[in-house]
Amino acid sequence: MWKELCVIMDRISASPDVNVIVLSSAVENIFTAGLDLNAQNELNGPAIDPARKAIQLREHILEFQNAISSLERCRQPVICALYGVSVGLAIDIASACDIRIASDKTTFGIFEVNVGLAADIGTLQRFPKIIGNDSKARELALTGRKFNSSEAKEIGFVSEIVQGGRKDVINAAVDMAKAIASKSPIAVMSTKHLLNHARDHSVEEGLKYTATWNASMLQSTDTVLAMKAVMAKQVPKFAPLSEPASIKAKAKL
Repeated sequence: MWKELCVIMDRISASPDVNVIVLSSAVENIFTAGLDLNAQNELNGPAIDPARKAIQLREHILEFQNAISSLERCRQPVICALYGVSVGLAIDIASACDIRIASDKTTFGIFEVNVGLAADIGTLQRFPKIIGNDSKARELALTGRKFNSSEAKEIGFVSEIVQGGRKDVINAAVDMAKAIASKSPIAVMSTKHLLNHARDHSVEEGLKYTATWNASMLQSTDTVLAMKAVMAKQVPKFAPLSEPASIKAKAKL
C-alpha cells in the first residue's frame, strides 16, 4: 500500500489538474491501526550475516521513508482527515501532511515503543517540529500512551476538531480544500515550498531563499490577476500550472 501511495503522490504532484489533496482512510472507524506485526516478523527472515541483514533492513526503511515523504514533497498541499484509531504509522503519515484535522472521537498514539522499536518513518523527525514542545514529544514517544483529539489540538498537532465521524471530518477537509483551491496555484505551491524550506533552515537562509524564489514567481500573471480581483471584490479564475496564463483569456472577473 505504501509503495502505491508513493507512486500515486508523485504522479499527482506532476498533475496540473489537482490543486489540493485530501487524504483519509477507506475504513469507517480506523485511519490506521499501526504496524502489521505479522509483516514485521517476515522481515526477520532466515538468519544471515548481520551486516548483510543490516543493509537489507536499511534499504527497506529508506524505501518506506521515501514513500511517506512523498506527501511532504508533493507540490500540492495535503490535508489529512483523521478519525477513529490513528496510531503508529498514522502519526508518520499525518506529520508529513500540511494540515491535519480530526474527528472529536479520534485516538492517537506513537505506539512504536510499545512493540520494541523507535519510530523510524518520520514521526521522531517531524512531530516535535510540528508541536514545538520537545518535552511533550518525548513524553508521547517514550511512553507510547494514547492521547485524544483535544490533547492533539492543545499541543498543536491538529488545527481543527470536527464533531462526528469519518464522513464529517472528510467533508470539513474537502471544504477547506475548496477554499485553498480557489487561490492562485502559483501562490499555493510557493507557500508550501517556502514553509517546508523555512522549517529546515535558519530565518536568514529562508529570507534569502524566498527572495530568490519570488524573484521568479512574482512575475506570474496570477499576482496581477489576484490583486485586481481583490480591488474589484470579485473572484478570479486561475490557469492550471502547466498552461500559460493570459489575464485576458483566462481571467473571468
